[in-house]
Amino acid sequence: MEETQGLDRTEPAPDDLRGDCGSCFGLCCVALPFARSADFAFDKPAGTPCRNLLADHTCGIHTELRRRGMNGCTVYDCFGAGQKVSQVVFEGRDGGRRMHQVFPVVRQLHELLKYLTEALALPDARPVHAELRAALARTDALTRGTPEEISALDVGAHRQAVAQLLFKASELTRARIPGRKKQRRGADLMGARLKGADLRGADLRGAYLIAADLTGADLRGADLIGADLRDAELGDADLRGVLFLTQPQLDAARGNGGTRLPGSVGRPVHWAAGG
Repeated sequence: MEETQGLDRTEPAPDDLRGDCGSCFGLCCVALPFARSADFAFDKPAGTPCRNLLADHTCGIHTELRRRGMNGCTVYDCFGAGQKVSQVVFEGRDGGRRMHQVFPVVRQLHELLKYLTEALALPDARPVHAELRAALARTDALTRGTPEEISALDVGAHRQAVAQLLFKASELTRARIPGRKKQRRGADLMGARLKGADLRGADLRGAYLIAADLTGADLRGADLIGADLRDAELGDADLRGVLFLTQPQLDAARGNGGTRLPGSVGRPVHWAAGG
């Protein structure tokens, strides 16, 4: 079977990389901290249950999060790490504080699994497919370690190694896009006026695009891994074929019915309401 025809049995299925709150102990609502801001209505330290978390580990205001000032919750995804920690690492038992320490590490690993899985579906990245598969297998194995092994992991070093490989896949893919590519990796583009900009194949890895005006911009084939799109205006923009765009990134942005999206993400519901 050709490598690009699908995942083999050793690779995580797409559903494994989406949060399943019904199979989790509400880990994101306990383990992670947040501060009172435009995204959160109150402060919450790490390891302390959110005041809206119910006894059955569900959110008491899930359908009202935006109205109640909890926008940050609506643009968060654990990429399936919650159920992995709950059901695999701790075998369906509430591990308390140890579980809360393990969860952020596994969340980072699951984000890498998502990127690696996407990179393996890029035909032009075939020269590094073998390395990508090895990295995927290694990353998945790390998520299945004991709580002690996961807690001791130097996740930063592992992310750096994977990031270099993902960049190779990105370069190979973007090289096929005609025209000169803009290199704006890590650039401060907060509030930038980029209406109608030609950003095809651009390197926007880690760029700060907060509140940037990208109305009608052509972002086809751009690399958006780690880009901050909070309140970025994507109305009528073309994002088809963008690389490494996640649903939380898109949910944090603003768009409309004319925004063209890749098949890997869904159109945020709040866009219909003009939000």
